[in-house]
Amino acid sequence: MKAFVPKLLIFLFLCIAYGASSVNAQEVTWLSWSEAATLASTDKNPKKIFVDVYTDWCGWCKKMDKDTFQNAEVAAYMEANFYMVKLDGEGKEPIQYKGKTFKFVPSGRNGYHEFAAALMGGKLSYPTTVFLDEEMNMLSPVPGYQKPEPFLNIARYFGDNIYKDKDWKTYTKESK
Repeated sequence: MKAFVPKLLIFLFLCIAYGASSVNAQEVTWLSWSEAATLASTDKNPKKIFVDVYTDWCGWCKKMDKDTFQNAEVAAYMEANFYMVKLDGEGKEPIQYKGKTFKFVPSGRNGYHEFAAALMGGKLSYPTTVFLDEEMNMLSPVPGYQKPEPFLNIARYFGDNIYKDKDWKTYTKESK
């Protein structure tokens, strides 16, 4: 019986730890590019568009999905302020943007999507997050993995229209 009590305590601790970690996870509603573009053009109060450019083989992309986009505070803020788009940087489907059709380009082992390359300024780097305004104009690409707190600072800079009044350097200096 004495050996059973520590095992029971360990089991209960693991159950509580698992439950606590799942409370922090929150899913965002990911849209396709065409869904977000339609919402942005038909919604009476359109949101900005956020694009997560990823690939299936990118480990940092998966880590950012798990650590950053499932963070409760990040997910709530992004849902409230952006149409959230997942864009496979190696996707095969054509995409319409500002009157132009962007397509997949076979290159090397996998190839790339022209739209992903355009959003990233020709620098294919995964993950890259891209912020667009309500009229689908580019605000900024942000290359690389971002932890929740730094990502939220970047998202607020664009989502709260701070970028219209302050440059990034001033904003980050003031927010410390």
